[in-house]
Amino acid sequence: MANRFIPALLIGLLLVLHAQLWFGRGSVPKVASMKLQLTEQEHRNHEAQLRNDRLASEVSDLQEGLDMVEELARQDLGMVKPNEIFIQIAQSKR
Repeated sequence: MANRFIPALLIGLLLVLHAQLWFGRGSVPKVASMKLQLTEQEHRNHEAQLRNDRLASEVSDLQEGLDMVEELARQDLGMVKPNEIFIQIAQSKR
């Protein structure tokens, strides 16, 4: 009886482990599906990061561009912002 019980028990355990491998929570198909989802999400994240970098660059260019326009308007046209006092210093030529 013991001669048949131990192999039957081992075969039963092997079947349970094998079933877990294919149909359980961490099964091979589930892991493969999750890897595919992870790859797709990483791709979407990369595209979003590129979009964010592009937008940040555009914002920076616009800010620098506006600063440059303001500086030129101050120098060439005497632009004064509200609540600022404009003082012009004339330099004499020697």
